[in-house]
Amino acid sequence: MYEILVTSHSYLRWLVLMLGLATTISAIMGKTSKAQFSDGDRKLGLFFMISCHTQLLLGVVLYFVSPFGAKAFEMGMKEVMGNAFYRKIAVEHVFTMIIALVLITVGHSKNKRETNDAKKFNNALIFFGLGLLLILLGIPWNKVA
Repeated sequence: MYEILVTSHSYLRWLVLMLGLATTISAIMGKTSKAQFSDGDRKLGLFFMISCHTQLLLGVVLYFVSPFGAKAFEMGMKEVMGNAFYRKIAVEHVFTMIIALVLITVGHSKNKRETNDAKKFNNALIFFGLGLLLILLGIPWNKVA
């Protein structure tokens, strides 16, 4: 089960990154060209948010069935914070991704209520763009396959 979860979490990462990049590029293009915020723009943001929520669910399950998660619990916070590998996996990765997910969800929620197209693109650029940046910073690139 662990291998299936790790593989799923790893592959879904690429979908999240592609959707995040597409959403951010769409927001930049829409903002600069003063385009209308289309249903396609809305759906792109929605799919980005859904993929991030799915990734979070996989990550939470993985955190509790992973040997790294079990070891981190066993070590205690002081020891985890003193070990760069476990600090990245057990603390920095988790909190960075949760903050990114909150930003992405807030951006999607703001756009559901917003009526002005320019403001929708601005919200998408700020919230989805910052969320994507945090995701990129939070991925333990040198620690995963």
